[in-house]
Amino acid sequence: MRNFGYARVSTVEQNMDMQLTALRAAGCGTILTDEGFSGADFTRPGLTKMLRTLHRGDTLTVWRLDRLGRSLFELLKLVRELNERGVEFRSLSESLDTSTSAGRLLLHVLASMAEFERSLISERTRAGMAAARARGSRMGRRPAMTPEQLNTAKAAIEIDHRSVAEVAGEYRIHPRTLGRLLRHQSAASTSPG
Repeated sequence: MRNFGYARVSTVEQNMDMQLTALRAAGCGTILTDEGFSGADFTRPGLTKMLRTLHRGDTLTVWRLDRLGRSLFELLKLVRELNERGVEFRSLSESLDTSTSAGRLLLHVLASMAEFERSLISERTRAGMAAARARGSRMGRRPAMTPEQLNTAKAAIEIDHRSVAEVAGEYRIHPRTLGRLLRHQSAASTSPG
């Protein structure tokens, strides 16, 4: 059974000596690091190499959970994937060790909390959007053209015989976008009701 350590600092000015000392004291034979990488990004070179190196029976040890990643949801997903591969996970500061029953229980509690947090965020987002709609706010991306601009563009194409590409260029939109908007306008004006 091999014990691998992983350390990370967000900026090159930060020092990872404390992490390295703790990981060596925890018996990590190999320690991979990432300097100058955000914890939100899970595609770091050191972490990627570490994940490829780990095999069944190995242990991945970090000094603190946030050194592995900032997003609790992504972090737990990664730890779950490691466990499915037969790799144990240890976080020294949080005393989390998935090779123990208590560690696995704590992992499940953290996963439930992360799921709960995601649900709350989703509910708040939906409630905020409903409140904005009730106030008359328009949701989504701003339309590419106003109805007036679309009428002017249609006249330029039909009456002045200008090309769709030329007119679209004036409004800084793609010719396909202008064509689609004109088709929608035409369909809306010919539909009954």
